[in-house]
Parts: sequence; structure tokens; C-alpha cells
Amino acid sequence: MRPENANPVEVSMSEKMWGGEPFWGLGYEWDPDWVLTDRQKELRATLIELCEKEMRANAKRSDDELLYPRRNLELLGEHGFLALTVPEEYGGLGENHVAYAMTCETIARYGCASTAMCYVMHIGAVNAIMFRATDELIERYIRPLNSGKIGTLSYSDPETGSHFWYPISSGAERVNGGFKVRKKASWTTSAGFADFYVVQTTSPDFSGYDDLSVFVIDGEEAQAQPSLWDALGLRGNQSGPLEVPDVEIPGDQIVGPVGDGAASNDESVDPWFLIGSSSVWNGIALGAIDIAKRHTTRKRHVDVGLRVADYPTIQDYVGEALMDTNAARLFVYSVAQAMDSATDGNTKVLAVGELARADFLHWAWQIKFEAAKNVAHVVDKMLHACGGSGYKRDMELERYLRDAKAGWVMGPTNEVLRQFVGKAVLLGFEALDYWNQSYNRRAVENEVKKLDADGKRELAEKLMAEAAELETKAPASA
Repeated sequence: MRPENANPVEVSMSEKMWGGEPFWGLGYEWDPDWVLTDRQKELRATLIELCEKEMRANAKRSDDELLYPRRNLELLGEHGFLALTVPEEYGGLGENHVAYAMTCETIARYGCASTAMCYVMHIGAVNAIMFRATDELIERYIRPLNSGKIGTLSYSDPETGSHFWYPISSGAERVNGGFKVRKKASWTTSAGFADFYVVQTTSPDFSGYDDLSVFVIDGEEAQAQPSLWDALGLRGNQSGPLEVPDVEIPGDQIVGPVGDGAASNDESVDPWFLIGSSSVWNGIALGAIDIAKRHTTRKRHVDVGLRVADYPTIQDYVGEALMDTNAARLFVYSVAQAMDSATDGNTKVLAVGELARADFLHWAWQIKFEAAKNVAHVVDKMLHACGGSGYKRDMELERYLRDAKAGWVMGPTNEVLRQFVGKAVLLGFEALDYWNQSYNRRAVENEVKKLDADGKRELAEKLMAEAAELETKAPASA
């Protein structure tokens, strides 16, 4: 049965509007509205209206002028979206993972991808705090969100790149009842513009790279150089180096207990980031398809009396692009639903040692990989569909294309993710060895076999010397 004859309960046939006119891209019949509640559909309509009235125009200015999209983020705050996942008792909208995915996708699709990525990092910071919320943290950082207070995550490291869970250039020590925190980050979205930064460092009394802690640093305590940011795409998100230079903070600005950083990564930071960023890539892909539909249905070749959309090749391009993108976005929504189920709709407060979202982390790796791979393919094909006109800046497609290219290389990069999944499938999750602590005996013995007698003797002497040095440093037994 064709969609136009389907039961209206099964297929939403309300018309998608763009200002006072019908939307020029894909209609709601191509959106999986069955995953959204009525309230979430209303929130989406509000976002589309904000995009039409102001956010999309601001996106062009951000891209042209390397302008941080603060006004767009203020608009989101005015309508409650900066506290989307915060419980209503703390001034939030009390929404769940599905609503978050929808919000990120919608902002990137109809409005501004730079804003969407800043939003992902903001919500990641908010939920890292809410994961171990205290009265002090809520009063200082959560309740003021609707007034436009913007947060972000700072988890990367200049020494380890995409392996952001390995913060070598960081540390913390206990001082004066609080902490002295140092942090160097290579890629921090909203660097120099955020009001607060959630940072991960090695812990006081550091015992190994699974011993990490999380702190909130106020904006004035962090050093950034946003003027250095000049990138291919996402030009408004100001993702650059950040440094926290041995800043003393009160004890109530630690998030969770000392050493809670690894659990925070797996249960909060990674799940929220991967759901959100995957939704941004899906939104960019949908936005490119919207633009291609507008152009190809309006552009006519007078010599043959056909619109561009009438050519079977163009129909093939658009059909495949939409099917692949909807597969990627439904994959995201499915994982978001799983996390909602595990957290009672994002209302469950987890005790230290208790996990819920982390059980789906290997699924979150997959959705990011698929969304980032898909958007790179889709924007290229939509450029082909639009021909030379798509190459021009005034159509906006080229901005979507440039923004999309960030998906593959944004950490965890797709190379890292596919190796994670492949290694876990073939060798088990323990083989991932995030902190490079496991001894691969097979590899070592295989390499040693290649040595001649002198080489083995030289290696043995070196190892014996290192062992003796370690013994001298070991604490004396009682």
C-alpha cells in the first residue's frame, strides 16, 4: 500500500512548514515519527521554527566569519534546550536519550551544524555533572542553564590524539581542602567561549591510566586561543587547544569520587557524545538531501523538457541516500531507546559501581561509525545530483559537505572504532586494553624468535637491568 493511502495513525501526514510555506525538502512521511512522543514532536517543531527564523542564517555568518554561534545557543537556552535532559525539578525539560538524538539531528539538519556540535559537547558536560550531581554542582552549573550558561567537555590530549581516554598531559593534586588541576587539551569545542569546562585528568596519587578524575573548571580559569581556529568545516564551533594551568579549585568542583573518571567515561561521556554526534552526522546528511530535492525538482533543462529530478540517475542517487541515512538514524534511535529503557527514561540515579548506558557502549561505537561513513557518502552524491549549481556557496550544499567531513576524523575516529569492534568480536572485550596495560605474550614471543643468540642475550641483559631497577623502587614489604 502506498504511503498516501496509509492509515494516518501509522504515517504522520501533517505538513512540514518552513515559515509560512510548506517545507521545500523532505516531508514528515520520511521521518520515523513513531519513535517520538507527542511532546518530542512539539519540541522538534519549535526547533524547526527557530532554525527558519534565525539559526540557519546565523550558520552562514558563523561559517563565513569563523563566528562562535553564541546567539544560536542563547536561543536554545531561551526555549529550555540547554537543559533538555535535566530533571524538571532542577529547571530542565526532563527529556530522554531519544529526545536528545532528535534535537541534535534537527539543529544540524535545518539550522547550523556548528551549533549542533557545540550543543552535543554542552549536553555531554551537563550529563557528566548530573551523573554525580551534588547540591553545589546543581546550584552553580545546572540551574543557570536556561539563562544561557554554556558548558563543554575537554577530554582530548595533545599526546594521544583520538585516544582521548588517555590524558597524559594532565594531573591533579590535593591542596588546601580542594584540588590543583592541570590540563592540556588539543581539541575542545567552544574553547574560549564556554562558561564552564568538564575536564578529565589523572587522579591525585595516580596509580595508572584507569585512575582518572573529573573536575569542573570555570571559564575564566581556562586559557584558550580561539583566534587560531580556521578549519575546513564546522567553522563556528571553535574547537581548539585549551589549557588549565595548575588552577586551584574548591573541593566541591570534583565530579564524583576521586578515581571515578573511567566509570564516568563509559557510563556518561561516551554514550551521550556518541548518540549526539551520530545524530549530527545524520542531520547533515538529511539536510543535504533536502537541498538536493529543492534544487532538482525546480531546475529544468529546457532543451529536453525535463527537470533534473526526472532523470533516473538522480532518482537513484536520492533514493539510495535517503534509505542509507534512515538506516543510520534508526540505528541511533534504537540505541537511544535501549539507553532509555536501561535508565527508566533517563530518570534513574546510578550508584557508584552501577552501570546502565555503558552496557550499550559497543553499540554506540557502531552508530558513530555508520553515521560518519554515511554522511561522507551522501553529501558527495547530493553534490553530484545538483551538478555545478551545488558547487556554489549560495546553495549551502557545499557548507554541508565541508561540515560532514569532520565526522570521520572526530575522535574516536572511524579507524579506532572499527578496530575496537573487530578486535572485540574476534578476541573479546578484554583485548581492547584501553590503557595499554595487558601483556601480549604471543606477540612478544614471536618477535623474540627472530633474534639470534647475541640479540637474545642483549635483550635479556637489558630486561634484567630494568627488573633490578624496579625492585629498588618497590616499597618494602612489612
